[in-house]
Amino acid sequence: MSSNFMNTTRDQKFILKEWLDMNTVFATDRFKDGYTVDDLDFILDNALKGAKEIVGPSCEDSDQIGCKFENGKVITPPSSKDAYFFIVNNGFAGSNVDPDDESALPMTVVWALNEYFIAANPSIQTLWLANSGAAGLIRDFGSEELKKIYCPKMYSGEWAGTMDLTEPQAGSDVGDSTTKAIPTEDPGVYLIKGTKCFISGGEQDITDNIIHLTLARIEGAAKGTKGLSLFVVPKYLPDANGNPGEWNDINCAGIEHKLGHRGSPTCVVNFGEEGTCKGFLLGNPPGDDGAGAGMMQMFKMMNEERLMSGLSGCALAASAYHNSVEYATERIQGRATTNPKAGRCSIIKHEDVKRMLMYQKSHIEAFRAMVLSTFWWVDIENYSSDPELHQLAKIFLEVNTPIVKAYCSDVSLQCISEALQIYGGYGFSEEYPVAEIYRDARIYPIWEGTNYIQSLDLVGRKMTMKKGQVFAAWMKHIQDFVAANKEAPGFEKEFEIYVDAMAKYGETLQTLMALFATPGMAQQYATRVLHATGKLWAGKLLLEMALIAQKRIEELGTDHFDYPFYAGKVASARFFIKNIIPELTAFLQVAQNADTTVLEVPEEIFFV
Repeated sequence: MSSNFMNTTRDQKFILKEWLDMNTVFATDRFKDGYTVDDLDFILDNALKGAKEIVGPSCEDSDQIGCKFENGKVITPPSSKDAYFFIVNNGFAGSNVDPDDESALPMTVVWALNEYFIAANPSIQTLWLANSGAAGLIRDFGSEELKKIYCPKMYSGEWAGTMDLTEPQAGSDVGDSTTKAIPTEDPGVYLIKGTKCFISGGEQDITDNIIHLTLARIEGAAKGTKGLSLFVVPKYLPDANGNPGEWNDINCAGIEHKLGHRGSPTCVVNFGEEGTCKGFLLGNPPGDDGAGAGMMQMFKMMNEERLMSGLSGCALAASAYHNSVEYATERIQGRATTNPKAGRCSIIKHEDVKRMLMYQKSHIEAFRAMVLSTFWWVDIENYSSDPELHQLAKIFLEVNTPIVKAYCSDVSLQCISEALQIYGGYGFSEEYPVAEIYRDARIYPIWEGTNYIQSLDLVGRKMTMKKGQVFAAWMKHIQDFVAANKEAPGFEKEFEIYVDAMAKYGETLQTLMALFATPGMAQQYATRVLHATGKLWAGKLLLEMALIAQKRIEELGTDHFDYPFYAGKVASARFFIKNIIPELTAFLQVAQNADTTVLEVPEEIFFV
């Protein structure tokens, strides 16, 4: 059994209907004539049903059959096609960004649904999730002709989109890219020549065409990222009727043999081996200063993909968690310490198993809240006419994005590891699902800019943006929440711990900022600063949701069918605050130690 997708809709319903203010989003001009909050139960339930019945069964083929590369072509498992077209034909992949689609869903809802599809088969997420982002770049920066030709078929999923940045010698340092764009006599049309690697879906046999959004340097443009421009490079040039026509001199040189995501073709793509590959410039060519707009344009898509990476970690952690709960309920081993004479019991009665389950549950609920609240701000930035909300959205998206990407994808692996541990020796066996889940999830801290890059973004840019005003405004929302709720009955101890941790976190940042004047110190602490910030934010979100849940318990009583869910939300907050948040105190001690071992140690010690 390589896969056993398990999830529920209950937490998503709580987030979208009881915690986030989705009415504000649905009231915008974009959505006011479409769905409402009352439709969410139906939408979520049917998405989960499709994920279980259509997408989930394809996961075993993806992992065990995988992709094959023969004669320059990629062959995907047959079931991948059914799963892909179920997702795109039901509007889950593109309608949210298609300006002409009146049935569009807010991004907050779309990404709540995407959690199910990603967890059901993470291999095929790369074959449909890039479509809307790539089409969105053409919509935002392309000519009217490019929009007319490409957007409708990419929104519908008939054609797939890719994001082509990485080259063999230029990974995280994209500025070292050597792919060239040579002008032709046709304005806006260039000949593309170069090689890109690690291109998800760079070649596949599912869609009729693949549209590569490709970074290249126009002759004479500036060096580094400054000189890069972005091009629409189709595998097949559309003919006069808009159908795939002439082959565009794009070849797949091979696919990677990977730890996980084996049903997702990760390709090496060669452009212009015969000198005839055409690319269509998005926006304007570089000006007199040699600056291209490519990186600015690409970051619009990349930031969405970074949020997707955080959600993906959450999705797979949730599936592992639900599987481990089921296993812990069914597995009979040992005797309960509270009643050893009762005989052998299911392992869920053992205290350490319950601890591992609480670790997973509390973190997963925090991840989900982080991701969906951030996409709520995406919807506000895109569609709200309220200038104050619009300004707040910019602040939250600047700070939230690197945290969602790195914290959720990093810590989700720890959650999945706990799930695997609950299985004991069986967890290490491919016969059970968590082994594959762990393998598949390992890519997310690497995707879309490694998590170290996200940490440097937070520490080096977001915390200092506008002389610290952006991060101060972000922190103020946490401070205001604590000030308004720290006397909440029944949560006095939790807020006492949290308030102390906030003070320790602030002291830690002050300590570190003084250290960061020394070259290299910021770099060695950046990842830990991001994790500490993630913990602080997660604690706030869990407390916020717990207060709502406690109020519902008081309204409904303990004998109500929904009591276990609300009690679980309260328990998640209590566990996280009392077990995870105190780690911020330990981090202060680390900062005060001001250790410079990493800076001073000779590299030779690593080779003996």
